[in-house]
Amino acid sequence: MTTKLNIDHVVKEAYVMSQDYLRYVTGRTSKPAPSMATAALRHAGNDLLEKYPIFFKRWPRVFNEVCSDNACDYLFTMLDEHFQPEKPWQKKELTWSGILSIYVLAGQLAIYCQKNGMESVLEELEIRVGQYVEINVCPNIIEKGGWSGFIERYARKEEAEHTIIRGCCGVLLLLGAMSLTYYLYRR
Repeated sequence: MTTKLNIDHVVKEAYVMSQDYLRYVTGRTSKPAPSMATAALRHAGNDLLEKYPIFFKRWPRVFNEVCSDNACDYLFTMLDEHFQPEKPWQKKELTWSGILSIYVLAGQLAIYCQKNGMESVLEELEIRVGQYVEINVCPNIIEKGGWSGFIERYARKEEAEHTIIRGCCGVLLLLGAMSLTYYLYRR
């Protein structure tokens, strides 16, 4: 059974992620991520931009019709079209990557608005993206048990090379300590 506390936490995190990510991508914050979910979102967004830069170069053309009066509505029209089920009676299953795409697309719109002199839209965009996620996504996130799956999927993973190096250093340290112990014991 889902408690009110869990629902409140999921919703609050949706707003924190919206505000933090949009400020992060537009360079309006240099603070560390305020939560594990926001850190995972930052990492996943950066990872997408690195792996698929050509995909993100097309957004300025897509947003060409956006002005400060319609920026938020334009974004939500795009998101609604994408997340509508194929049949009206079906429920569209939201994946973690789908949820990530909401924030990344909002981030691309925020960047576009900032570059085109529409900074006044950014604060409203932060709030309205949080509201959109609360209404359209949070019920699915609550069913999934909260943001932990998102964090698990998108949090920065330690590279295997670092794990191996750390393991080797640990073994060398242990061998060194054993050698020193043996040397002192024999004296």
